[in-house]
Amino acid sequence: MIKHYLFDWGDTLMVDLPNQTGPMCDWPKIQVVAGAKNCLKRLSRNAQCHLATNAEDSSEVQIRHALIRAGLSEFITQVFCRENLGLSKTDTGYYLKIVQQLGASPSQVSMLGDSLEKDVLAPMAAGLKSVWFNPTNQKSSQNILMVEQLSEFV
Repeated sequence: MIKHYLFDWGDTLMVDLPNQTGPMCDWPKIQVVAGAKNCLKRLSRNAQCHLATNAEDSSEVQIRHALIRAGLSEFITQVFCRENLGLSKTDTGYYLKIVQQLGASPSQVSMLGDSLEKDVLAPMAAGLKSVWFNPTNQKSSQNILMVEQLSEFV
């Protein structure tokens, strides 16, 4: 049974807008991915939802501020990022460290994100259930779970 859902940030919960640089919380305009709030609201009824990001420009505090601006913060229990984990998402240890901090087993944690390498294959290597958020329906030779809309997740 899944007790914890991990969500990627950029282009999974919030849109990585082109031509924007620096911390997302400082961008003049932010945009939530379609269905993100409803997905988080639905899943947070029975499990904890967390953010797992590889963002380099934002600290944990800045990420939380962007989530507040977007109206998503109330559904996110913990924010895991390079700053507080000291690892990149391509490192299997990134996900093992999260699982350890959550006091869970890998089988109790599910990751959803738009990067096949960082959000699906890396957590799978750590024993997590991984789902590829693939709104453009890209093809892959990998045998993985995939959703095109956040409303399809779990």
